[in-house]
Amino acid sequence: MNNPRVPQYSLAERDRRWAIARSVMAAEEVDALIVYGEHECTGVAPFAPDAYFTNDRPGAMVVFARDSEPVSLVRVPAFICDHVEATRRGEQVWIEPRNMRLGLNATGVVDLLRELGLERSPIGVIGLDPCPPFHFNAIMPYDLWSGVLSQLPLASFSSAWTSFVLHTIRQSDEELAVLAHSARIGEAMASAMFRAARPGVTEAQVHAAAMTEAYERGAAAPGMLLSSGPGFISWGPPAWSYRPQAPRLIEEGDVILAELFSTFGMRETQHQVAIAVGAIHADLERAAGVARAAYDVALDRLHPGSTFGEVVAGMEQTLKDGGGWIVHPFIHGLNPWAAASGFGTGLKAYTADLGYDRLEHIPTAGADLPLAPGMTFSVEPNCAFGGRMMHLGGTVVISETEPVELGPSTARLMRVPPR
Repeated sequence: MNNPRVPQYSLAERDRRWAIARSVMAAEEVDALIVYGEHECTGVAPFAPDAYFTNDRPGAMVVFARDSEPVSLVRVPAFICDHVEATRRGEQVWIEPRNMRLGLNATGVVDLLRELGLERSPIGVIGLDPCPPFHFNAIMPYDLWSGVLSQLPLASFSSAWTSFVLHTIRQSDEELAVLAHSARIGEAMASAMFRAARPGVTEAQVHAAAMTEAYERGAAAPGMLLSSGPGFISWGPPAWSYRPQAPRLIEEGDVILAELFSTFGMRETQHQVAIAVGAIHADLERAAGVARAAYDVALDRLHPGSTFGEVVAGMEQTLKDGGGWIVHPFIHGLNPWAAASGFGTGLKAYTADLGYDRLEHIPTAGADLPLAPGMTFSVEPNCAFGGRMMHLGGTVVISETEPVELGPSTARLMRVPPR
């Protein structure tokens, strides 16, 4: 039986999203819209615009044609089986059985477009563009797309990604409810990490505490970046997750930094965990103060009428005034990513005598984006002094009045008392 406290999407939300697809088609002056997803059978896709329109398992290609209902092309029968079981259980599905088809390959796509009379039509495509941070190259497979192009030489295809982002970046009330639920899971993950963090445990045990909390609360494929030590600038998945080595043992004087990715209903919140295990280095304390000051500046500027660039400028100035350098983006959009602050300026100077080359500043993307209610941002200011980095922050939603913090507990340094 469904838990009434867990938010779900209604058919009104489906209709709103399908209307968005048609608005994108109108804006791009195309007769159809192809939406490519990815990563079937590997958990939640980091890029899943197909699921945005199907409310179903990621990894499909969704085709909208004029005013007709969308058709979902899938690779393997397992997708159909999942759809059958959802229908039998009385779960609300958005795609009718007649519109679920095997054929996510060049032949299947071409056959569908011909069936819809689109052989000579202008068609918009989502999947032909990079979509950082997960995909710095387009995700559309070469063999699939080259096959489509070769078989439909009279059709014209163009990217619709930017239009899709601008139409979907503001969350509906139903999406905000799902987002708030995701944030509650993220907050619980952070609390579990804090309870587990103490000298003598391993990074893996701290990691496991958060993951257990997430899975027990129904989060889908939660993720985490994690580092620990008395001072470091590393920022990524824990080294033992990709290199054969033992997880590091937590010691007195360490700081544990983590970025938590909580996803529920394909809405993501991010939570920047910073845990001081006993007394930590003065540079870390100083960096935490600078990061919190930048976070407060963001809250002051995340209002309708401002631009993303204005928020970035205020945070960047605060971080510069603090005297440290920025390791990773200190603010970026969510659901979907549409803007991200520049970063990396200080890395070149810090590593000047280590032999690294071509280390340049990555510029801000989306500075001109006007802020509006319903937009979501990961506010994650970070500051490093030498080789010691600190960060904090969480997900913030822009409202008509004051911004709404969905991760307030991680916007401050958590402290484990000295032994």
